[in-house]
This record gives sequence, C-alpha cells and structure tokens, in this order.
Amino acid sequence: MAPEHSPQHLRTFGLLVGTGFAVIGLWPTIWRGEMCRVWALVVAAGLSGFALRRPTALRPLYRGWMWVGHVLGWINTRILLGLVFYALFVPIGFLLRMGKRDTLPRVFDRQAQSYRVPRQPRNNEQMKRQF
Repeated sequence: MAPEHSPQHLRTFGLLVGTGFAVIGLWPTIWRGEMCRVWALVVAAGLSGFALRRPTALRPLYRGWMWVGHVLGWINTRILLGLVFYALFVPIGFLLRMGKRDTLPRVFDRQAQSYRVPRQPRNNEQMKRQF
C-alpha cells in the first residue's frame, strides 16, 4: 500500500476536506446571516464520518481528488508560465532589441585567443556561509 493511501493519510484527507465543506456550508450563516448550505454540511458530515470510522473507504475519492488536482495544476502551470513569459520576458526582450542592447557578448572576434572571462580566485572563507 502506498504511504499516501495509508489509513492515517486518508483520515487526514477526509477531515481536512470535510472541514473545508463545513466552512463552505456555514459561511453564509456566520458572515451574512443567511441560510446555511445544507448540501455542503451533508458532504462535510459524510467525509468526516468516513474519516473517523472507515478511512480506507475514502481511497477512491482521494484518488479522484488528486487526479483533478493534477489536471488543474497542469493547466494552471501553463497559464501562469505563459502569462509570466508574455508579460515579463517579451517586453524586456523587445526593449533590449529596440535599444540595440545585447546582454551576451555574441560578436565574433577573430583577434581573440579565447572568450573565457578571467576571474579572481576567492578565498575559502566565502564557502563557509554561502547563504
């Protein structure tokens, strides 16, 4: 049995998700004085009951929950990385090209013996506390 499917892990999952549904169910009552969401309270009670009495019964629900989480994570990663790329890197590259600035020395020099940039050696004290 995988460690993430252990009874303790499934119990934690059931109680945590059950608490989340309880918050969803009680939110309108506590903050707005409206009727509570009964469906969410029923789901919370069911999850919490299974988590306390028979956590292994939550295994299929856990697998489905994790699958949905992986799919949403895959989609969100593409969206967020795309936004960062097009909102940050494309404008910076455009501005650098407009200013004819090249951050890499990519010009071929026939006279150069090497493109290596010489550095001064550092003392060993800098390696003791790197961060």
